[in-house]
Amino acid sequence: MSGKRAFLDLLKQEGVEIVFGNPGTTELQLMDAFATESDIRYVLGLQEAAIMAMADGYAQASGKLAVVNLHITPGLGNAMGMLYDAQKAASPILVTAGQHDQSFTATEPILWADLPTLARPLVKWSSEVHRLADLPRMVHRAVKTALAPPTGPVFLSLPGDILNDDADIDLLAPTRVAPRLRGDRAAVEAAAALLAGAQRPVIMAGDAVAQSRAHAELVELAELLGAPVYTEFVPNTASFPTSHPLFRGAMIRLAPDVRKTLAQYDVLFSAGADLFTLSLPSPVDPMPPGIKLVHLDIDAWELGKNYPPDVAILGDPKATLPEITAAVRERMSSGARGIARERFTHASSAIAAEREALKAKARALAGLTPVQPLALLNAIGETLPKDAVVIEEALSSAPGMRQLITSDDPQSYFGLRGGGIGWGLPATIGAKLALPDRPVVGIIGDGSAMYTVQALWTAARYRIDATFVILNNTSYRILKQRLHNMRGIAEQVDSYVGMELLDPKIDFVGLARSLGIKAERAKTVHEATDLLAQSIKGGGATLIDVELDRAFKPM
Repeated sequence: MSGKRAFLDLLKQEGVEIVFGNPGTTELQLMDAFATESDIRYVLGLQEAAIMAMADGYAQASGKLAVVNLHITPGLGNAMGMLYDAQKAASPILVTAGQHDQSFTATEPILWADLPTLARPLVKWSSEVHRLADLPRMVHRAVKTALAPPTGPVFLSLPGDILNDDADIDLLAPTRVAPRLRGDRAAVEAAAALLAGAQRPVIMAGDAVAQSRAHAELVELAELLGAPVYTEFVPNTASFPTSHPLFRGAMIRLAPDVRKTLAQYDVLFSAGADLFTLSLPSPVDPMPPGIKLVHLDIDAWELGKNYPPDVAILGDPKATLPEITAAVRERMSSGARGIARERFTHASSAIAAEREALKAKARALAGLTPVQPLALLNAIGETLPKDAVVIEEALSSAPGMRQLITSDDPQSYFGLRGGGIGWGLPATIGAKLALPDRPVVGIIGDGSAMYTVQALWTAARYRIDATFVILNNTSYRILKQRLHNMRGIAEQVDSYVGMELLDPKIDFVGLARSLGIKAERAKTVHEATDLLAQSIKGGGATLIDVELDRAFKPM
């Protein structure tokens, strides 16, 4: 068997259905094998950043392994920003790259570099195959590592001679590490004692909840405690059902605001949430003194990383939350349960009032042009069906999205956790490939979209029935906001250099059509939702360019 044939057979052993790639000369051996391959689909992208984000969207939405094949050093370099996002999202991805024949690399040929060393900071494991006999072991090791909790990307360099060689090859077999790690019993009991005795408990729900499909388990605990539930600061999943009466949404991601919010509570239970991902430094510590912390996570690195918990539990939320809930219930007296029900009623009432006020504000803005982001998000939320999947990279236009657009199951929402922009548009394509029977809508800022706009060609080429809503304020609005808030020279002279996308304006409709997909421009909220309603009925990829208000200064 040839190495190239063996590699594809090994991927099939691991359950791989799609390889995302962009080939070059060092990938020709693999592309030759694909000429007669019918079980694995090769999805071509026109730039490696887009390819990497497609694979990321696929891995997150499916929960399965994604596979990427890149073109040697420049290809890996092009993908690195999106690989960073995949690392932060804990996406299980096997990233491969072609490498020159090993007999040739001592001469340092064009495009050559030490690929495993380049990839290593952004992956769980990184290596290169040096003998054909080792190919099965290395592939299985890579996949096992990517899928073992905590999941994440891995990297494997594939020299051309390995793929070209022939030998009798034992393909071995895949290994899977069972993910349902149950938390230590003593730690569970200690956590239950703190939670049962809490007077003002609060929960932060992290991506680990959605990734382990533990919505129902966290809902049960939250309802037992009567505790409001916040998302972690930079979520990339729907970690708690947004329509639930205890869902409070996101805190303002600034240290003083976080501290003010948390100061209302006496016990914080972090269910797989990071503590804390902030954007800006502050002399104020976000964690108030005296608050008790119970931290559950599948990743030991996160436990106590920034704040020492009173109880740290290494465990999978799906497996461990029921044991915590049962232990809390055993410790709560009938009086304590009555108080918890009162907390539930009070929190639900306050949250419902906040939501209605937000919706009323959005409705009041609905008739304005240019379109106000809050009004558009509310209208999108009212238009989307219950089974819709939203991919969000809206940045400055995102506030209010989680309250206004329902995301009630673990596969209903995916956001940009890593912060490297350009992820959303291709991730929408990957998510649709993973969830072909659900409407998938990407809500993406104009600046972000331009980083990976080549991905639209892939949507057209493979008839991927996704919708892309471009929130177009013709600027890097979030940077203007931040620079304005610094109260420096730019604010004084009202000049924001390098942040305008006006001269010339980008014609997203013409650009999308040139890449093969349908596209229309919307100047009002009503036009935007009419186009969205048509698009989600099917009939091919569609881009909707919505002209947003450019204002960025606080009113």
